[in-house]
Amino acid sequence: MQKTLLNELLKTAEENNATDLHICVGTKPLIRVNSKLVQVPGTEVMRSDDVAGIVKESLDEDKLKQLEQNKVIDFSYSIPGFGRFRCNIYLQRGTHAIAIRVLPLSIPEFTSLGLPTDILKFTNLSSGLVLFTGSTGCGKSTTLASLIDVINQKYKYHVLTIEDPLEYLHSHKESLVTQREIGDDALSFASALRSALREDPDVIMVGEMRDAETMAIALSAAATGPLVFSTLHTVGAVKTIDTILDSFPTTPQTQIRSQLATVLQGIVSQQLLPSEKYEKLVPACEVLFSTPAVRNLIREGKHYQIKNIIQTGKDLGMHSLERTLAEYAGRGILDEKDAKIKAQDMRLFEQYLDLYRRKGDIA
Repeated sequence: MQKTLLNELLKTAEENNATDLHICVGTKPLIRVNSKLVQVPGTEVMRSDDVAGIVKESLDEDKLKQLEQNKVIDFSYSIPGFGRFRCNIYLQRGTHAIAIRVLPLSIPEFTSLGLPTDILKFTNLSSGLVLFTGSTGCGKSTTLASLIDVINQKYKYHVLTIEDPLEYLHSHKESLVTQREIGDDALSFASALRSALREDPDVIMVGEMRDAETMAIALSAAATGPLVFSTLHTVGAVKTIDTILDSFPTTPQTQIRSQLATVLQGIVSQQLLPSEKYEKLVPACEVLFSTPAVRNLIREGKHYQIKNIIQTGKDLGMHSLERTLAEYAGRGILDEKDAKIKAQDMRLFEQYLDLYRRKGDIA
């Protein structure tokens, strides 16, 4: 009975183009539409036994034991012929709550995402490390799935994904795509990544680099041949580099710095922002491509200067977040206040916006 209720709520979320569904005791179910939470029409306030029933019917015995032991669990959920969902069940004030991300059944084409086409250059690489960063819900997983699909259609590769949980299901096209889910197919990101090097991959996609061990193995993997894609919960290229280096003790940082400078191919840091003009979320991102100058700055510990290279690297395919936000604000795609809040460098954003207003473009 409760599983039927869950399915109905998920269908309502899909029909309203919601990105997320929240189920919590003491409130009606909520869906996130254009970044704002709204109540699901026609629903009642959820009681503890309602939520407990959904939890019990959604998890098998092993996952229920994991939830009891860890107090939280991530898993994928699907409604045949309708949709796939990424679920997180957690405890709050002694009762369970559920956060569910809506995933399309099919992998979106890259051209439909509204991202800079320069990002596609990363699919032509044969080795190195490419990082996709941003906060939860910014579209990292969708971007990565779309790029993996581009590779899948173009090259005769073995593409190996390591995820927790599996989000997008890839079919075999030109490439062989194997997908490992943490928990069911592997013990951890680190163990799966370590064994991946014995599985003859051309491309490895690591769903998230959560700890120093996974980062170290990813750097070593990228140095030995495969092209490695992964994600981090950071905002901006410079902060991403800082986060990686700060994850390691001081002693081996020089070695890690040198290794990162050698293997890093680029960083894409993206955000999704609500546009009243288009009545949907639009992406704004910063794109860094590694150049000899970028690699030298990382080796010398001067990565704080990389921001300047991004600002002047438009001809190399780089994209500045402030430039993009200023253009969106100037064209009315984003409210100026919303754009300004997301800018990392307020003065630079205002300079770009002033330039756009005077010239109608940002050269």
